[in-house]
Amino acid sequence: MPENATEVTAAGIARLAGVGRAAVSNWRRRHADFPQPVGGTAASPSFALADVEQWLRDQGKLAEVPLRERVWQEVAGHPAGAAQALVHTGCALLLVRDRPTAWLELTTASDERMADALPYAVDHVLTARLGPDTPSGAPGPGRPTPPGTVRTPRTADSTAPDSTASGSTTPGFTAPGSTAPGSTAPGPAVVHPANPPAAPGVHRARAVRTPTAQALLPSVPLLRAAAQLAAGIGAGQTFEFLLGRHLDANPRQFTLTPPHLAELMADLAEPPKDAGRPAPDRPLRSVLDPAAGTGALLRAVAGPAALYAQEADAGLAALTALRLALGAGGTGSSPPSPGADGTHSSPPSLAVRTGDTLRADAFARLATDTVLCHPPFNDRNWGHDELAYDPRWEYGFPARVESELAWVQHALARLRDGGTAVLLMPPAAASRRSGRRIRADLLRRGALRAVIALPAGAAPPYGIPLHLWVLRRPTPGVRPGPDLLLADTAGLAASAGEAGGKAAGGGRDRLDWPVVRAAVLDAWRDRADHPGVSRVVPVVELLDDDVDLAPARYLPRPTPGGDARGLGEVRERLAETLRLTTRLTPPPATPAAPVHRPRTTVGELARGGALSLHTGNAAPGGQGPVLTEHDVLTGADPAGTSFTGPAGTQLTGAAGTPLTDAAAGAPLTGPAGTPLTSPEAPGAAPDDPVVLEPGDVVVPVLGGGTVVRVVGEREAGAALGRNLQLLRPDPAALDPWFLAGFLRGTANHRQASSYASTAARLDARRLHLPRMPLAEQRRYGERFRELAAFEEALRKAERLGGALVQGMYDGLTDGTVTPA
Repeated sequence: MPENATEVTAAGIARLAGVGRAAVSNWRRRHADFPQPVGGTAASPSFALADVEQWLRDQGKLAEVPLRERVWQEVAGHPAGAAQALVHTGCALLLVRDRPTAWLELTTASDERMADALPYAVDHVLTARLGPDTPSGAPGPGRPTPPGTVRTPRTADSTAPDSTASGSTTPGFTAPGSTAPGSTAPGPAVVHPANPPAAPGVHRARAVRTPTAQALLPSVPLLRAAAQLAAGIGAGQTFEFLLGRHLDANPRQFTLTPPHLAELMADLAEPPKDAGRPAPDRPLRSVLDPAAGTGALLRAVAGPAALYAQEADAGLAALTALRLALGAGGTGSSPPSPGADGTHSSPPSLAVRTGDTLRADAFARLATDTVLCHPPFNDRNWGHDELAYDPRWEYGFPARVESELAWVQHALARLRDGGTAVLLMPPAAASRRSGRRIRADLLRRGALRAVIALPAGAAPPYGIPLHLWVLRRPTPGVRPGPDLLLADTAGLAASAGEAGGKAAGGGRDRLDWPVVRAAVLDAWRDRADHPGVSRVVPVVELLDDDVDLAPARYLPRPTPGGDARGLGEVRERLAETLRLTTRLTPPPATPAAPVHRPRTTVGELARGGALSLHTGNAAPGGQGPVLTEHDVLTGADPAGTSFTGPAGTQLTGAAGTPLTDAAAGAPLTGPAGTPLTSPEAPGAAPDDPVVLEPGDVVVPVLGGGTVVRVVGEREAGAALGRNLQLLRPDPAALDPWFLAGFLRGTANHRQASSYASTAARLDARRLHLPRMPLAEQRRYGERFRELAAFEEALRKAERLGGALVQGMYDGLTDGTVTPA
């Protein structure tokens, strides 16, 4: 095997061939010519990707590996690790997008010569996008250039590095400091916008260091393949796909901010359209994320903006910088305009730094328009002992357990007067007694403008209803705001769940995000009382001994059904549902002797073409409505099906496309006037989802229950969620209701399930079906359809009955209903 060849695990082989991991294990046992492991461990061996592909083709198990799968496997099997491979790929994709002609010239050389030429070419585009590696462009005092490292050009008017001064040039590039044909001579040196003034001693290295030729050599085949993929879907989409796969493969290493929540936070921080901002002095809105993570918050910023980010993890900071640089249109930052020589003549509007923000702030002298932040929660090691006399603590020194309040004050310290900050906070930060003095001072000085409680499931940790804090830096001479907006959207999630058939209590699989988003933005823009959702509370009412700012304390959740009149409506609906249940009750069962029919399996039917099998991969909050495992188990509509506007009218629009108000017939826009789109999943190029069609039969993979769902017109068009299998029967051979009915048999499920220590897993291929003519199938199918309607009526009666009972309890206890 060639040195540094790409390796792939058994899970990767299964993904390539479209089978389960058990099938790969069977191939290894049954086929003596299966490729031998070349690395890994005995428990998790790895194989040469090229050998595996060839074996799969020889066996007829793989016609052609999809290009994006090939690229991902090369990333995952990179000898330096997937993270380093992504950095190299991102650098190359930036070159492909910003300097396509130069990239094409580089690809004509051999791998070795291409690796030798790439560092300077990459450094050129990194400097154009992210600024020079240090303010002076050269290694700082006491930091000599390591052997083999490409020195960074100093500024746009500096002389070329030593490697180019001797006459060596890179195809397609003009050395910095020289004048290309048709270009103007460089002007005087200026401070680079990506290197704003900072306190002495702060580490100022660029987040993405220029890789050496030696480090790039194993990556050259990967870079060529990634460029080929980018030619089809774009450089930004390619990097999003690869980064999304990397994040999915390492879920416990990263705390992600969901895209829909990031968009909401960015909209809350959007300045009003009539906000005065002198164009000559402030041509770009500046936005800072001091705990950037994967850059989701900065990607959600709409319109041109100068973006600043700091992240403690150096590897993640590099990936975030490349993600933001490649996300033209996604980050909101406009790419620099090309000059006459093809280089970017205008300075970049993106700066990403590495370091602990609270201990070593890279932007200590920066005053931004907006701060967006998802800080780490419950961090006891945030620097309490070292930072006791830090000037950022204008509102009080945070206790060791109040790390979130330290981040709040850091955000305020990095705002210009009148600037806005939006932070995602744990609910305890609004109530802990150890933070009451700081909360009180934030209220007195008018810095805290809103506390918004989100439903559980809006962001990790998904079991906790997190809060959004909206803050504004006080302007000297301006009287502080006399009130605080408190909003609680948990009740909206519960009522939406009841209406759609979902259990109350939230959860990411049951959250109707468009409803929550519209309610939050309406409450913030109107800053008015909305019964059960928001209330504007005078500050004097909040300044008690506890200074408890939890919205639920001031906004009791509305009772199911509302007032007595609403409870009467619930009772009428329950009575109507009970009458329907009575009509749908099956007739008495007619005893009969057991009939032994010839049987077949779902796997045999799939091989014969009578049906096709598909596995779900879509996640809620992603590309449009998604039928989740919870929806199947509870009979609910697909998550995200209902899009409603501010007035409650239905909104329409495919995933990622502008939403249209069905009543007005016009596209909706956000606070900044940008079109509102249906939500998209993290990673702009996910695996293609399985789209539901009428007549599909959906079976949960986990749980050991006997639940099966037939897709109707109501669910058609939704994506198939995770942990679900879909059986798509040929109508000329199989009746879908017949198929679903026999799949629900208890004995059938038991024999097709495998059992682990904590759960059962269903293999749909092993489910049995009797062989019957189509006419006989339809007779059984009609009976199964009637049973499904009866079951749905029972579910609805249970929901309405529970709502009526709880509403009566609440009404009697709060005095809105009398016992008479």
